[in-house]
Formats: sequence, C-alpha cells, structure tokens
Amino acid sequence: MGDKFTVIREVTTNVWTFSRPFARFGIIPFGGRSTAIKMGNGGVWILASTTLNPETKAKIDELGPVQYIIGADAVHHLFLAEFKKAYPTAKLIAPAAAVERADKTLVFDGVWGRDAPDTKYGFEEDIKACYFSGFRNRDVAFFHPASATMIEADLLLNLPCTEQYSKTTSSGAIPFMGSLKPSSWLHGKISANMGDDQAAMKRDVKTVADWDFQRIIPCHGDVIETGGKQAWLDAYKSYLDPA
Repeated sequence: MGDKFTVIREVTTNVWTFSRPFARFGIIPFGGRSTAIKMGNGGVWILASTTLNPETKAKIDELGPVQYIIGADAVHHLFLAEFKKAYPTAKLIAPAAAVERADKTLVFDGVWGRDAPDTKYGFEEDIKACYFSGFRNRDVAFFHPASATMIEADLLLNLPCTEQYSKTTSSGAIPFMGSLKPSSWLHGKISANMGDDQAAMKRDVKTVADWDFQRIIPCHGDVIETGGKQAWLDAYKSYLDPA
C-alpha cells in the first residue's frame, strides 16, 4: 500500500528530505524528517528519522548505494533497525545515548560519546559533524558545505511543521501557540535549559556558528531556506554572548 503522507523533496542539488506528520505525546504537531545526501563518491548518507516506506526507499535507491545510516540523538533511534535491515552494508553511527535505547540486535560502526572525539567515520570530506556532549539529548549537528546546509534533530525547532503536515487535514500549528521559531523568547529559554554542561555547550554552539551555512534542515518544523546562520545565533544567543 502506498504512503499518502510523506513529502519527498529535493531541497537543493544532492540533498533530499522525507517529511511526515508526527505529534509529540500524540498531541503536539512536531513533524518528522529524514534527510539524504548524495556524496561526492556517489554513495548516500542518510539521517534516518522517519519510516522507510516504499516511496522513501525507492527515492533513496535511485540516489545511489547507502553508505551511512545516522542516528542524530538519544531519541532519534526508532527507525535505525528498519534502515539497517534494508541496507545491511551501510555503516550505522549514532550517539551513545541512542545506542543505549536502540534495538539491541543492532551493531554500531561508530558511537559519538564513546569513540575518541577526533574519530573519522569516512564521510567527513562531504559532511562535518559536531557532537553536543553537553546537550541533554546528546545531539549531533551536521554541515554539508557543498550546499551550505546544516542538518539537525532537536537542537533547533522551526514550528509550525507546515510541510510535514501538508498532506493531512491539519495545519501543523501548535495548539494555543501556533508557532515556535528560533528567534522567539521561548526557543531561547528551551535552548538554554537543554544544556547540562555550560562549557561544552559554549564550545559546540560556537563550532556550529563558525560553519558557513545558510540553510537549516531540522527534523521538526519547516526547512529554513535562507538566514539559517542568523536563526542559529538567535536560538543560542545565551551561549554566544560573553559572560
């Protein structure tokens, strides 16, 4: 049976998103999104955060052989087994906090938070990674220089999730609030409160701030096509301001 909810889109050359409805606690529209990048060697790197339905798999297979399956943080592990079963030769990499919660039959080829900080996994010529050891969900941010795109899971939200709910009867708006934007006071408070190691957060927030990106592809909410760097600076102002 075909899937009627997934929005498959080429955001820019060699970067594809797979966006679907997802409600946090079954109530709050957050949206879900996987992102696939075709690398310079022809292989595919994918942040796997939505189900691998037939339409998604067909597009990924069209892009090329999957070489990397990525879990982006502690709670984005639900579909890793599904992807690994479909692409058994791909390297599976995730933060330690995700490994602890994931399907116990999975064998990981790399683990952020356990491996040495300078460990290279093989995709670094195309995609840079920054592991946020001081963020509560132990997220990893990714940077694709060729498209000036940053990809992340829970570090930054851009709600409502209009695209992710575009094939449903819902607007994707948050009940009683409508939106949660990176520049909002509330997002700034959330970003500040999600840090449990201030020194590590300041270091890693600055690392991402130094990347030369304009676009942000979040797992939750609409893609920020331009002005992504400013959105990051706004959301993490508390860690960037001298204090």
